[in-house]
Amino acid sequence: MVLLMDPNRLVARRYILSGRVQGVGFRYFAERAARATGVAGWARNLDDGRLEVYASGTRPQLEEFESRLRSGPPRADIRGFEAAEAAPLDAQGFSIR
Repeated sequence: MVLLMDPNRLVARRYILSGRVQGVGFRYFAERAARATGVAGWARNLDDGRLEVYASGTRPQLEEFESRLRSGPPRADIRGFEAAEAAPLDAQGFSIR
């Protein structure tokens, strides 16, 4: 039996990025990437120097958003990138926390 995933179904992911990800405009970069790809969610700096991002959208939207996050803004230096499935929230827009 082959199960087909609905590409239009809402899914969500939580990302944790480490390295030089604070003080380089990464949260604003994530906000612009979210608007460009149509995902909703938020980004916030963590006390330990990492960045946490939550995003929800369709699988194709999240794939494009993740691709943009992995490249980051010009001054960032991403040393660690974790992505995990998350529970979709009824979120509208993208906010910086």
